[in-house]
Amino acid sequence: MNQGFDYDLVIIGAGVGGHGAALHAVSCGLKTAIIEAYDMGGTCVNRGCIPSKALLAASGRVRELRDAHHLKSLGIQVANVEFDRQAIANHALDLVSKIQGDLTNSLKRLKVDIIRGWGKLAGTQKVTVTTDSGDKTITAKDIILSPGSIPFVPPGIEVDGKTVFTSDQGVKLESLPNWIAIIGSGYIGLEFSDIYSALGSEITMIEALDQLMPGFDRDIAKLAERVLITPRDIETKVGIYAKKVIPGSPVIIELADFKTKEDVDIIEVDACLVATGRIPATQNLGLESVGVEVDRRNFIPVNDSMAVLSAGEVVPHLWAIGDANGKMMLAHAASSQGIIAVDNICGKHREIDYRSIPAAAFTHPEISYVGMTETAAKDLGKESGFEVGTARSYFKGNSKALAEGEADGIAKVVYRQDTGEVLGVHIFGMHASDLIHEASAAIANRQSVQTLAHLVHAHPTLSEVLDEAYKRAIVS
Repeated sequence: MNQGFDYDLVIIGAGVGGHGAALHAVSCGLKTAIIEAYDMGGTCVNRGCIPSKALLAASGRVRELRDAHHLKSLGIQVANVEFDRQAIANHALDLVSKIQGDLTNSLKRLKVDIIRGWGKLAGTQKVTVTTDSGDKTITAKDIILSPGSIPFVPPGIEVDGKTVFTSDQGVKLESLPNWIAIIGSGYIGLEFSDIYSALGSEITMIEALDQLMPGFDRDIAKLAERVLITPRDIETKVGIYAKKVIPGSPVIIELADFKTKEDVDIIEVDACLVATGRIPATQNLGLESVGVEVDRRNFIPVNDSMAVLSAGEVVPHLWAIGDANGKMMLAHAASSQGIIAVDNICGKHREIDYRSIPAAAFTHPEISYVGMTETAAKDLGKESGFEVGTARSYFKGNSKALAEGEADGIAKVVYRQDTGEVLGVHIFGMHASDLIHEASAAIANRQSVQTLAHLVHAHPTLSEVLDEAYKRAIVS
């Protein structure tokens, strides 16, 4: 395809999205370069999915081995369970190093040029890279922007990286505070509460909105709160926000009512994790050189083919994927977007189906979901003229869950009553992150509960919780 350009494709950002796009581009015969100013692998590999899952795996084992009641029910006795904080931290760091190396080597093996430096647009089909040896400009027929995101720190919160920190520092597990405040009860806050509570920290969870886990389906959130928060050493403050956070020893947190803004309390804790979401890293990308403006939340506007938009019109040969476009801030969504962008570059028209992309929180037990919540589905039903049905099944009725002694859990299916089409599935329970993919495939193929209810699942397996939910849907 190279028509007087240095490359067929240049990708700015070597996170999971950029990496996936580069691999697919090579398979399509495109001469490809990828530009990265910081860590290969981006947020997911270095400061997100990978190290956090390593910490969750280790802390989860500690929780299991210290649950004497559960072990006794299985006929097992374990005494004096100990752990080494630094060894757990090293487990995460070693995994980051390995996967970062594997990612980099896969690009080199496929002859993708890796350019280290800050990349930004310098006009149509041009990129300037700032390196240690100076600036250089390269040209490409197509450019994919994949700069990723950074943690959002609300006004009034001062981060020092030691006593007050974001998940970027939290995954290093440099300390285990006796008492830690976690600001935010989304999946980041939930996962870190799981880690810290398993390793012995007392937690105060602060949520500005009027309910915990605001992004989750309410049935799932209610049960998750009962299992993941209430029995653990976690205090919750709901409808309250951290008006001011001052690092130090102790950390001082001024709390106020989210609605009235009136001061309500001051607490002093050993540490504070700010888990209030992430914002796109879209500054200094040279977007103005091609007439592109970010939206009010600093996301790059794109269509479902991943083409960048300016005033609603497609900007030729420019694409944006991953957290920077804000459509679905998940690593695997970024990878899917990258593949779709490359396919469109190669003339194969493809659009993304966000409804079928699953998500998960890797707590113990796990939470997973795909598609719409019941509330969102009912809103769509009102607009489109259909009724919404729901069906639930419970892990306490599942033979495999009972055999494991892990019977806390629920599977909920949201569907159209007229056609039976599955609109959303939500699972809380053991291995929920693995179980959700059957539902993801069903939604991707727009299957109905009538069809799914006649599939055969192996017995005894956890997958039967979905089988039972589908069957309940067709008799409800």
